[in-house]
Order: sequence, then C-alpha cells, then structure tokens
Amino acid sequence: MASFKYIAYDFYGREKRGKIKAYNKAQAINQLRNDGLKVESIEAIKETIWTKDIYIGKPVKTSEFVLFLEQFATLMNAGITIVDCIDILKVQTKNKVLKETLTYIEIDMKQGNSLTEALRKHPRIFPPITVNIIHSGEASGSLDTALKDLSNYYKKRDETARKIKTTLTYPVVVLFVAMAVVIFMMVVVVPQFVDMFAQFDAELPAITQAVLNISNFIQAWWFMIGLAFILLIFGCFLLFRYESTRKKIDYYLLKVPILGNIVLKSNIANITRTLSSLLKNGVPILESIQLVQETISNKEIRQTLEEARSSLKRGGTLSGPFIENKIYPYLMTQMISVGEKTGSLEKMLEETAKIYEEDVETVSEQLKSLLEPFTIIFLSIIVGTIILAIVVPMFDLFNQIN
Repeated sequence: MASFKYIAYDFYGREKRGKIKAYNKAQAINQLRNDGLKVESIEAIKETIWTKDIYIGKPVKTSEFVLFLEQFATLMNAGITIVDCIDILKVQTKNKVLKETLTYIEIDMKQGNSLTEALRKHPRIFPPITVNIIHSGEASGSLDTALKDLSNYYKKRDETARKIKTTLTYPVVVLFVAMAVVIFMMVVVVPQFVDMFAQFDAELPAITQAVLNISNFIQAWWFMIGLAFILLIFGCFLLFRYESTRKKIDYYLLKVPILGNIVLKSNIANITRTLSSLLKNGVPILESIQLVQETISNKEIRQTLEEARSSLKRGGTLSGPFIENKIYPYLMTQMISVGEKTGSLEKMLEETAKIYEEDVETVSEQLKSLLEPFTIIFLSIIVGTIILAIVVPMFDLFNQIN
C-alpha cells in the first residue's frame, strides 16, 4: 500500500485536501471519484519512519476479530453478497486498521479477485489458518459455516490464553510493587532514620545493620545494578535467538512443576482445537499440521508436530510421535489414536480440546489460589523486615532516653 496526498473539489466547488491509501495512483483517483470528488492534483508520499503507521502488539484485538467473523457469518447467512458484507462491516467497525484493510479487500474483490486472494494480501490481520479455512468454505459454498467455525475457534483460544494471563498477572504485578516499595524504603526512608540514630550515638541491632548495608549498597551501586539488569535481559534475548538454546529452555519449561503443566496443556488445547477446525473445513492434514506449527511458540512441541507430519508422509500415524514422546499425557495420545483408528479424528480432536481447555481453567484457578497468599506473605516478610529494622532501634533509643 502507498499513501497519496491530493487536492480535490466537491460538487459545490469546495477545495478538499487530504491523504489516501491505495495500491497505485489510478486506484487512488478512482476512490476519490467514487466519493464524488474531482481530483485537481495527486502525488505519492514518500514513506518514512514519521509517516509509517507503527503498531505495538496486534493491530486488531482478538475480541474485535471474533466480532467481525460473527457479524460476517450472520450477514452471509442472511443472503447478502460477500462484497456488500465487506462494505457493511467496513462502515460498522471502529478499528482503524481493520476498516482500512476491509476497504482494500472490497476494492480487490470489485476488480475480480476472490475473497481468499484478497485476504492473503493482509497476513498480519488474516493469518494463514483463517485464510485456509475461508478458502475451503468459499470453494465448498459453505462460507457462513466456515466463518462461524473460525469465530468459535478464536473465541475458545482467546478464553484459554486470557485465563493463563490472568493467573500470572497478579504475582508479577505484586512482585514489581514489592520491588518498588523496597527500593523506595531503602533509598529514602532507611537513611533518614539511620541519621537520627547516629545523632544519639545509638548502637544498631544486627537486623538494622544488615538493612543499612543493603541500603548503602543500592545507593552506591545503583547504576551498576541497573546496568546488570539491562545486560541480563539483553543476554536472555540473545540466548533465545539460538535455536538449540531456545529448544532446551522450552523443554525444561515443560518440566517446571505446575507452570510447565499449564504450558503443556494450553498448547495441547491449542493444537487439538486448531487441527480440528482445519480438518472440519476440508484442509488436508499435512497442510493443517504445518499451519498448527505456526501457532505454537514452544520449540519442543513444534518438533513433535514436525515428526508427526513426517510420520504421515511415510504412511505412519499422527499419534505415533506423541506416544513416543513421554511429555504428552496418555489421555491425549490415546484419544488421537482412537480417532485415527475409527475414522473420527476430527471429532476426537475437538473432544480433546474441550477436555484440556477445562483442565487449563481448573489448574489456572488452583495456581491463582496458591499464588495469591504466597505473594502477600512474601511482600509482608520483605516490608516487615525493613519496618522491624527501623522500629527495634527506636525502642532501644526511647529506653535510653527514659
């Protein structure tokens, strides 16, 4: 996409200046003419870091994308043409990026391209899984069903991810608050009381002396501590860039008690849900597994999927590599195996997804109930120790004065 700045006049002769995005100059002029404007001049804007749109995270939230798919399916079910559906959704959506993308899709389709071809030009908004399922629905004449399946798929996936994030957010926030409180007390509060004790030539208890030493260390070496923290983050980032190191980290992550269990089960739910949705909509199994791999970040699990794909190419089974790798639960491997033997793989994958989505919810709630009191106790011990280090010498000082 390119950006163009233009000068045009409306029906009443009023001058209009602005910017417009299009694939080329001719398309930009046609868009302005369709809006009832007479183009006086138009020229391309050279893209720089100042004019380029920069987005942090996803340009379209999952909740917005699910709503778009549900509305699209409803409009299709009502018998409205695809181009008209896109036009209605473009006007209705409040997301700027999605609105622009739908505008370009509508233009592409009016020029004779299929919906699938138009979507493929926007991989950041419409990932390969979405495009492939829509392609199958478009080819089979069941696009509305494919859109409903996609909305359910993304909704379930978002619910699972949200539960895990909610569980882990609380302890992380408490940890950062604890660090901020400790640093403030060590740098601001403790030194003031120590100066007061020094005026009375009071002997400091061991706990107060220990806290004072830590406070002095932080004040003297704060720059080096900050630099070490930055270097640690940078070092971790570099380590994750190496394939072999990343794979080992991902493998040992799955072995961590409780947390590893959540990571594994959430990935199993993601794999089975995605694979079931793709197979249900007629995507070939080898292509489906490759698409599933793109949704998995854990290298150890991706390796198993690659082995499963190779096994199917050789005439083997999907369940074989999962059974051989002992990290996967027996229930999961047996359900996939039974699905293959009975010819109901798609259904068994969906049932497996339901089981592990519920399991992730249960384990997440259990972990949250364990972490909440633990983090409160942890914060209380740290803050309590610092307060105790201040209060104890104060009582000694009052006794001396009395």
